[in-house]
Amino acid sequence: MLGIVEIFIALVASFLILQFLKLQWMRSQLPPGPVPLPVIGNLWLLDFKLRRETLAKLTKIYGNIYTLWMGQTPVVILNGYKAVKEGIITHSQETSGRPLTPFYRDMMGEKGIFLTSGHTWKQQRRFGMMVIRSLGFGKNNLEYQIQTEAHHLLDIFANTKGKPFDPHTFIVHAIANIICVVVFGHRFSSEDESFSKLIKAIYFVIYFQATIWGRMYDAFPWLMHYFPGPHQEVFAFNAFMHSLVMNEVQNHEREKAGNPQDLIDFYLAQIEKTKDDPTSTFNKDNMVQTVVDLLLGGTETTSTTLLWALLYMVKYPGIQERVQREIEAALEPSHLISYEDRKKLPYTNAVIHETLRYSNITSVGVPRQCVRNTTLMGFHIKKGTLVLPNLHSVVYDAEHWETPWKFNPNHFLDLDGNFVNKEAFLPFSAGHRVCLGEQMARVELFIFFTNLLRAFTFQLPEGVKEINMEYILGAILQPHPYQLRAIPR
Repeated sequence: MLGIVEIFIALVASFLILQFLKLQWMRSQLPPGPVPLPVIGNLWLLDFKLRRETLAKLTKIYGNIYTLWMGQTPVVILNGYKAVKEGIITHSQETSGRPLTPFYRDMMGEKGIFLTSGHTWKQQRRFGMMVIRSLGFGKNNLEYQIQTEAHHLLDIFANTKGKPFDPHTFIVHAIANIICVVVFGHRFSSEDESFSKLIKAIYFVIYFQATIWGRMYDAFPWLMHYFPGPHQEVFAFNAFMHSLVMNEVQNHEREKAGNPQDLIDFYLAQIEKTKDDPTSTFNKDNMVQTVVDLLLGGTETTSTTLLWALLYMVKYPGIQERVQREIEAALEPSHLISYEDRKKLPYTNAVIHETLRYSNITSVGVPRQCVRNTTLMGFHIKKGTLVLPNLHSVVYDAEHWETPWKFNPNHFLDLDGNFVNKEAFLPFSAGHRVCLGEQMARVELFIFFTNLLRAFTFQLPEGVKEINMEYILGAILQPHPYQLRAIPR
């Protein structure tokens, strides 16, 4: 007679065999890829991390479209400009959905802009774009706010008096304050405890998903939800962000500004305007999450790109010097740098674009979900399937970049030294899901970078010879902490 242990082993073995057979049947409906194992899929092959190097190796085996299994969930990977363009531009509407992982579902739900799809996403995104455009005009327009924050940063760098310092916190605070002005209508002091906690919360929420704890949560949410661990700390930080935003909303409601000055003003007016519309998705839950989305999306991305830019200037002093010569020749020392000045500074503009390409801080990009059946690269892809456009494979595509693995501003210059854009330059993605804050990020990067290079020459601390150019793996690829000297010019 079989014992309990033998019965249990037999049941587990039967379950695994059935799962394996089910996976093999499902594989036949998808583009080819490595064989998935029951429960964990291909996570073992990925070392539980979605590294762009691993995706590149698999491309050599399976081609520019293949399937990876994240646990029990298949994800169709698109590689190279041709495949990614077909997925997010040619079939932009069909792949406009946003999959909601268990971690983000439990933390944020289907609210706001970034993690919604369909009607809610369309309404919230269209409104967000309208607000950003509206804030671009007037005496205290968005570009003026960026210029003001850039000069705050110049003062901070000048106070280091040429001594070694870590620029990370100063840059993050500067960029975060621009987003705060957009959504709240005011900036924070660097000494403000709520602001410091907000910065920390943004960091934890963004980077948790890419950790092994994040992968484990997505694989076993029903189990992880009840276990202690860093995921519980992330949920607490998320609750703090929502509480901070709601306090700002309540302050706006008490003040009742006549002319909208920020996103919350505009949103409160929109809630009132659409209160009798049964199709409206404008409510306080979506408002709070939209503000959180903008704080998350607009802080780490731009600040991390600026950190890479300064690191490249230290690494390549000849490029730094050429940028400075161009700025000196084109702009008066007292000239207030504006985004329009990029037309006078083709080489500087090329360096900024090459920084975006070469650092590629979003790594492989953000998954999409098919909202209807479609065909990609000859494969039939069913509605509901997850698709991952590997943006790294686009900005490093050897068919479109002369020296993809080298930091080379000439990628964006013609033979006469004029700036030229490239169709394979997609750091902000493209199509229906193109980054909402792309234009604001472009203005921020140009104004901050140009001001910094006009005011300072950046060098390594004395005695330091080696520069760590490797990235820290996360949802956004950060450089390792470094110190530099800002030598006044």
